[in-house]
Amino acid sequence: MNLENKILKLIAADAKLGNNTIATMLEVDEAVVDATIKKLEADNVILGYKTVIDWEKVGADGVTAMIDVKVSPEREVGFNRVAERICRFPEVRSVNLMSGTYDLSVVVTGETMKDISWFVSHRLSTLEQVQSTTTHFILKRYKQDDFVFEGPQEDKRLVVSP
Repeated sequence: MNLENKILKLIAADAKLGNNTIATMLEVDEAVVDATIKKLEADNVILGYKTVIDWEKVGADGVTAMIDVKVSPEREVGFNRVAERICRFPEVRSVNLMSGTYDLSVVVTGETMKDISWFVSHRLSTLEQVQSTTTHFILKRYKQDDFVFEGPQEDKRLVVSP
């Protein structure tokens, strides 16, 4: 594995690692790590740094939904134009081209289920290329980006023996 990929794996697992720590872990000079990261940022390989937060623990629940979208592809551009348009909505967290029955998987957030419903009925389904949608509300998040939200739960059931 080349140096760039090694650095990317380390900062993907922990973006708070300092360049000096990365250099020590990889046994290279810190200036090399610094230059490599700056190049990866300039080349848009590293798009940003993000913190994974368990919002339930601070009382900011909100609602997240995954929406399966069936669209009509356009000549010459396929799904790209409609996907780029969907990406511009502020509620949208991610858009992925999928194999299977539906073409796009769209993750959206809102304050309430009504917000998600309004987004689907007034913004998403009104796009000319959108043929149908199926909305799945996320009820509980167990793991995201390699972070487990809750540790193992203690078994509180009573022991029953014959």
